[in-house]
Amino acid sequence: MDNSSKIILDLCGGTGSWSRPYREHGYDVRIITLPYYDVRTYKPPKNVYGILAAPPCTHFSIACAPLWREKDLTGQTAQALEIVYSCLRIVNECKPGLHFWALENPRGRLHKFIGAPTYKFNQSDFGAPYFKPTWLWGDFNTLIIQGPINDNPCRLDECTNLYDLPDDYNLNIDHCKRAARRSIYPPAFCDAFFQANQ
Repeated sequence: MDNSSKIILDLCGGTGSWSRPYREHGYDVRIITLPYYDVRTYKPPKNVYGILAAPPCTHFSIACAPLWREKDLTGQTAQALEIVYSCLRIVNECKPGLHFWALENPRGRLHKFIGAPTYKFNQSDFGAPYFKPTWLWGDFNTLIIQGPINDNPCRLDECTNLYDLPDDYNLNIDHCKRAARRSIYPPAFCDAFFQANQ
């Protein structure tokens, strides 16, 4: 099947791990991520087939709950929400021809701003070496968890067995490399999402 005309937008895509199966199956994958593209100013093309969105979680994740009030007062939360709402704007601009869309964030407080998630899972259910509760919002075919595949995951902050970064992903600062590795989705999750949403 020729998928070259099916445009997949990977918003805030970072390493492109979530959209990898689409790229491997010949879809026209476009990773919209800093420093090359900014979702806040991005204008999507016509006839987008699917959208994957992973806005930064720093100001929403339950791991940062002790800092939420400070983030609210300093305007960091508002800035982060601008990115989330920009992703949702792009989704709305691509309707009604959109076949699926999903927005991902770890368990936290994002639901207070955009409503209840559509789907919840732990990344260890898809083979990740760590326990990371993750939520998805959107309009997509859900995944059936067969697992957990990994029945002995570590806590994310204790885990050293993280995924390798792509060869062309140039980060020189160790803490940035660690954050980028933490943001990589388990390959089994990416494959399962692709199989359910083609």
